[in-house]
Amino acid sequence: MEQLKYNGMLSSKNPAFIDYYIEWYKTYKEPRSSNATKRFYDYCITVIQKNFGKQKITSINRQRYQQFINNFGKEKSKHTVVKVNAYIRVCVKNAVYDGIIPRDFTQQVELSWDNDKTRQIDYLTIAEMKQVIAYLKDNRSSYYTGRYMILTAFYTGMRLSEIQALSWDDIDYENKTISINKSWDAKLKEFKPTKTGSSNRTIRVNDELLSLLDDLKKNQTDLIFENPRYHNVPNSATINKVLRRQLESAGVHKDDINFHSLRHSHVAYLLEREVPLYAISKRLGHSNMTTTANQYAYLIDEFRARSDDQIEQAINDLG
Repeated sequence: MEQLKYNGMLSSKNPAFIDYYIEWYKTYKEPRSSNATKRFYDYCITVIQKNFGKQKITSINRQRYQQFINNFGKEKSKHTVVKVNAYIRVCVKNAVYDGIIPRDFTQQVELSWDNDKTRQIDYLTIAEMKQVIAYLKDNRSSYYTGRYMILTAFYTGMRLSEIQALSWDDIDYENKTISINKSWDAKLKEFKPTKTGSSNRTIRVNDELLSLLDDLKKNQTDLIFENPRYHNVPNSATINKVLRRQLESAGVHKDDINFHSLRHSHVAYLLEREVPLYAISKRLGHSNMTTTANQYAYLIDEFRARSDDQIEQAINDLG
């Protein structure tokens, strides 16, 4: 490292890891990050401060970082460990580019987590989905926009923030499509960009959903799911209460279901109907199929046996 510095290939600067992370975040990430992303960066800063203190970035090697991951993961879910590692790793790569450190100490690190805190998202079976949809359709009222949000999630697999942000201009009745080009910041009560660039998409919907949404035109609101009485869009806490209440009323008793579970239910249904993973990935707004496969691996595994049977039959037909 001294030789690299002497030859001008490595910076003579040796900041504390926490100081470099904060400066990097404020320079490269903060200006264009959503509020939710900023909150997670703040969380990462707290994690680094707690686990590394004022330790110099050049003194951290793979072993030291692996020890951090091992300790951090003891009481954290897989989702949290993977996300924190990703948010740290991109900064460390930047430190390599800046010539602060000679190599990326996050490379080839084995992630570990607490399986008891890694909750697999539950989802509804096809029979349960049909049961809830039938109940919602029979008991709908334009005043209760939350019920229509649940139906929209069943039919489209859209994220909650994407559904909250839908306006009438986003629906093309002639071509039977919904354009997803923004999301909703429930705290600030204003539009924000979609989660990623690939989240901007246009999806095909069926006549039944379009007909159901037509009920809400009588509310005369700019946002499709704005409540005409309270002039707001149901937030996460409200819509999850509505969902649990509607599930119970429909005779579906599952304690672990939340609004995001409807997205998983949509994926499970499409997999059951043998829709290609590529098409599902595009519908969900993922940048590639790898993202979809990683997030829904547990669902894909459930349909693997049937796929294996299809592969065996296809091979047999060769003979």
